[in-house]
Amino acid sequence: MDYIELAVNLTPRNPFADLFIDALGDVGFESFVENENGFLAYIQQQHYAEGLEKTCWAWNMEGVAIETSTTLIPRKNWNKDWEENFKPIVVDNKVYIHAPFHPKKPAFAHQIVIEPKMSFGTGHHQTTHLMVQLTLKQTLLKKRVLDMGCGTGILAILAAQMGANPVVAIDIDDWSIENTKENAARNKVGLETRLGGAEELKAEKFDVILANINLNILMADMAAYRAVLEDKGTIIFSGFYAQDLETLRAEAQKCGLQLTQSLEREDWIAAVFVNAKD
Repeated sequence: MDYIELAVNLTPRNPFADLFIDALGDVGFESFVENENGFLAYIQQQHYAEGLEKTCWAWNMEGVAIETSTTLIPRKNWNKDWEENFKPIVVDNKVYIHAPFHPKKPAFAHQIVIEPKMSFGTGHHQTTHLMVQLTLKQTLLKKRVLDMGCGTGILAILAAQMGANPVVAIDIDDWSIENTKENAARNKVGLETRLGGAEELKAEKFDVILANINLNILMADMAAYRAVLEDKGTIIFSGFYAQDLETLRAEAQKCGLQLTQSLEREDWIAAVFVNAKD
């Protein structure tokens, strides 16, 4: 499948960018990349109708100037852009995320080799970096781990490298699932992958859930995540702005989840919750 890239330029950028991103997520846009002018949003071409984005901000245009443009992104272009622009990522001097054409660095405790298709999550985004940091703080040996919205599979692969077993990776994007499988093979780890959303969760339990998605989906699926979380289990959430933490915390509290830790990076945040069930 090809994708539509929607470029959104906003003046002023804040606080409108996060509002529009949340609204676009509601109408089918899957991934977002922020930039100094606004952001880029991606949706499968088959799910896009001309002007779809206008339904997301027609409700309130006062106080903001907005410019948009769309570009068809064929699958074949992604790897070319990747090879031209991707640089290795280092997290806390413990994780080295790189492409197959970068040199290996055995000194790092965890090396993760990824090559994306039209899936997202290269490790460059602030939320992926935060999720990796907080995942490193967990004890995952022989723990059951769920990666919701797995993208390229970075978090699921890291969990498997840390000794988690089994590791289940779920995403609504078929390219992400295909890419996660390929990247898992590149890193010689075993994962179970499922195409879909929270409806793919079965009568099962996980010790740790990693969910780097967006605020709307996290809020909507909170009860589903809680239902498959072990007593005293841990959920790490990201994909939202620091200013939205209280909104997420309140919803999590309704489900019996207690906030224990958070990290911020350039206005983004990742937060750790535990099952507070007695």
